Amino acid sequence: MIHNSDILFIYDAKMCNPNGDPDDENRPRMDVETSRNLVTDVRLKRYIRDYWQNKGENIFVATVDEKTVDATTRLAYWVCQKARESSDNDSIKQADKIEKALESGKKPSASDIVKLIASEAEILRGFIDVRTFGATMPIKDEKKGSSFTFTGPVQFNWGYSLNKVEPVYSNTITSTFAGRTKGEGDEYGAMGKDYRLYYSLLAFHGVVSASRGEKTNMKDDDVKKLEEALIKAIPLQATRSKIGQYPRLIVRVEYKDDETLLGDLRRYVKVDKEEGLRDVSEVILDISELDKKLLKNKEKINTIRFWQDDDLILICNGNKGKLKDISSAGLSEKMEIID
Repeated sequence: MIHNSDILFIYDAKMCNPNGDPDDENRPRMDVETSRNLVTDVRLKRYIRDYWQNKGENIFVATVDEKTVDATTRLAYWVCQKARESSDNDSIKQADKIEKALESGKKPSASDIVKLIASEAEILRGFIDVRTFGATMPIKDEKKGSSFTFTGPVQFNWGYSLNKVEPVYSNTITSTFAGRTKGEGDEYGAMGKDYRLYYSLLAFHGVVSASRGEKTNMKDDDVKKLEEALIKAIPLQATRSKIGQYPRLIVRVEYKDDETLLGDLRRYVKVDKEEGLRDVSEVILDISELDKKLLKNKEKINTIRFWQDDDLILICNGNKGKLKDISSAGLSEKMEIID
């Protein structure tokens, strides 16, 4: 059984583009008035889903054979896989029919797909990202449609940088392609823009809802897999423009009931230097207000699970060090290190 939780997740981005805006030439997303870098929750969840998929988990919002497919097609492939794993001849025949439609490029019958889904619980057992983040699954064909809708117990809002960021001012790049020549000894070059930031310390707030988790059959093991993904996913999923991003801090405050949530924990942390940051070694993250907030609500808290990167310096009420060592004595007994 899972409990309500608030999640504080902080990672940094150095000399890269954490989340390009397709409506603005793929420049890093920004709150221009405050010079804060923004990252969508969709970007964060994509990192997590890709990590899970690479670990062998079934993911609903995923590509099939490296191709982007709609919800109907994704479910069609999944129900066929499930049928092949069973020994039921009728299910296998139904899967044959669906696969023939897929191979011919046609949309499989919605009724044929639904026949191979025993219950909503079967879908939830099949996809960890649906149990966690929820999903809407419209199943469509020419004659009729059906749908499954799940509201995810885990939700993140957009992340923003705790520091004011600066763009790398030289962003023009040139590539030269051998074999395409203008004349003797000359080769064609192509110019483009490569927008990056010097340094961004990004913070996300997330929640785990126990009541919604009960409806999606989310288990404590799924929450632990989420913690693992937050630690490992971003560096492992880095592409050319994303290299330079590393997790620095995770704090998951788990409560004793399904009614308590303290809200956005980012309000209670701050960097001592907001401008001119270039590296994590220059960051001192003050968690004094977070410590006070948690101590005030100590009786509502079941446990505080955390992970801290060795390179991140924390300060709490004038003391520097690891979270467990510098937090109030009344909280230390509730703390568990995320492996």
